[in-house]
Amino acid sequence: MQITIDIPKYDNKEGFKFNWENDFEIKTRIEDGVIHITANKDGLLSLANHLLNLSQESIPSGYHFHLDQFNSLEEDSAELIIEKK
Repeated sequence: MQITIDIPKYDNKEGFKFNWENDFEIKTRIEDGVIHITANKDGLLSLANHLLNLSQESIPSGYHFHLDQFNSLEEDSAELIIEKK
């Protein structure tokens, strides 16, 4: 099986572009100090896209994005911040 993911090109003026799959579902929780991420297929593909997007050479170190229950995650999800080192 082969999956093709279209990574949006980063532009300093427009910033980070999220590319979400249509029916994505992602939930996060922290339990006993462990981060759990549960997602359907579209959610996993969306997260893969965001991670590959963040890895672009043109995106500077320290750049990050936030996801939470008010921004793309399921209700009662823990906030998720992913930062490029």
